[in-house]
Amino acid sequence: MHALGTHLLVELRDCNPRIIKDLEMVKNALVSAAKEAKATIVDISFHEFNPFGISGMVVIAESHLSIHTWPEYSYAAVDIFTCGDVIKPEVAASFLIKLFESRNP
Repeated sequence: MHALGTHLLVELRDCNPRIIKDLEMVKNALVSAAKEAKATIVDISFHEFNPFGISGMVVIAESHLSIHTWPEYSYAAVDIFTCGDVIKPEVAASFLIKLFESRNP
C-alpha cells in the first residue's frame, strides 16, 4: 500500500522545563517549526493547563503538528503528520528538538 503521508511521533525527554511551560514559547516554536518545514498554516489553537502543561495544534494545509507538554517531567510529546512530497516533517522535528533543548529525543 502506498502511504499518503508521513507521520512522526516524537518523544522529547530532558527538555528545558522553563521553555516547555511557557505558552508563548511553545506556540511560537510549533508555528516556527511548521514554517521551517515549508508548511501552509491554516489555524492555530493552544491551551495552558493549571498548574502547568500545554496542549496545542497547528493545522496546516498538509495536515498538522500537535504538542502536549509536561514541564514537571521535562517531557513533550509531538505529533507531526504531513501529506505530499514538499513538506519535510523531519525538519520540523529537528527544529523542535533543538529549540526545546531536548537532551534525549
